[in-house]
Amino acid sequence: MTDDRTAIMATVDAIFDTVDAKDWDATRRLFTDEVDVDFTSLAGGVPARITVDQLVGGWIAGLHPRKQSWHLVGHYRVRVEGDTAVVHTKGYAWNRLDEELGGGMWEVWGTYELPFTRTPDGWKASGFVFNAQATRGDDAVRTHALG
Repeated sequence: MTDDRTAIMATVDAIFDTVDAKDWDATRRLFTDEVDVDFTSLAGGVPARITVDQLVGGWIAGLHPRKQSWHLVGHYRVRVEGDTAVVHTKGYAWNRLDEELGGGMWEVWGTYELPFTRTPDGWKASGFVFNAQATRGDDAVRTHALG
């Protein structure tokens, strides 16, 4: 079980590291083909089941090459039950636009819940839930996309 916990926590870290590095192919490989997502605390709407390509596509648009991001997660609580697991963690994210786009900064604090499934290729996230607790800065930075 300790090896599973370590592998799962390493995968959570890799998700945020690959997103910040904009290594979208690597990010895609960390998820199952379909993902249950819930970003309603930030963007409204309803939770949904989407493809990994839709999830990563949203991040590609929202975290475009002219927007920097930096994520930090910690306080892992991992529950493994056979070939499934759930991770709860606290998180912080920071976004900044290039000066040529008006600059600006936005940050958020909250909690993440990531369900996992054991696959032949190792543990993969099968969901991504973010519950925002507080934000600060220019919300237009969060929603900015290149035209």
